[in-house]
Amino acid sequence: MAELNADAVSPPTELALAKYEGLGNDFLVLVDLEGRRQIDASLARLACDRHLGFGADGLLRGGPPPVGSSDEMTFELRNADGGEAEMSGNGLRCLVHAAIDSGAVKIGPGGTLGVLTPAGRREVRVHALEDGWMWASTEMGEPKVIGPADNCNVGNGQLFVDVGNPHLVVLGPDPRTLDVAALGPALSDETGAQGGVNVEFVTLGPGRDELTMRVWERGVGETQACGTGSVAAAAALHHWGKVGTKVTVNQPGGAADVELRSDGTAVLSGPSRRIGTCRLQLRAPGQTGAERRQ
Repeated sequence: MAELNADAVSPPTELALAKYEGLGNDFLVLVDLEGRRQIDASLARLACDRHLGFGADGLLRGGPPPVGSSDEMTFELRNADGGEAEMSGNGLRCLVHAAIDSGAVKIGPGGTLGVLTPAGRREVRVHALEDGWMWASTEMGEPKVIGPADNCNVGNGQLFVDVGNPHLVVLGPDPRTLDVAALGPALSDETGAQGGVNVEFVTLGPGRDELTMRVWERGVGETQACGTGSVAAAAALHHWGKVGTKVTVNQPGGAADVELRSDGTAVLSGPSRRIGTCRLQLRAPGQTGAERRQ
């Protein structure tokens, strides 16, 4: 059970958060463009706990950009286990959506927002915006495939892909038949990478240039969807010559669209939805748990 280090987040005794999801990948979001609040591992573990907190795959903070930067905010993500994450495609859409809803940034359909992430600068373009719902595209940088194409044969293969964070894409049988909860951490640990890697279990179909995927995310476990994982899967299968440059990635939470551009960069498109707002009661040292306030 995680204990909140009150010294790391006090004052205040309450923290206002908003909850958003992108294809079922859910996040608690703190929009803090004035730089008044910080997030740490213990706060993330407590807030994201699905029994003692509000429950989420991760805790996001949109902070102020560096002095002199043309970007409008910075991206900070703690996974549910408190570990830091370099990037999240679904999380980035949710963060921008929350910043728009809060009034911290003012863009509408057709507008773009630059966000500085640990993986580099990313630009989000809003295509549609309704009450509580948004469809947007995110520039994801250049997915870097590590390994030769002959690592794949007709029905299976494995390939490492760097999308600003590490991924192992596994091509095989229908992922709906797999024990992802057991296979994910086992394969992640086998890589020997510090902190492990995200693992995507992928099969071709159901249509042309479509993939079906389940994902095990380091620091979280299986999630309903993964944005960087979608890009990694599309890049790996394109590297193997199995799909074209515009790929639909079907996941338990829904479908994401990935475009692999001729310059080597990728664009991820998908929805985000506001679930609601909440206030987290912060506890004094030695106390555990969180109180919910609507």
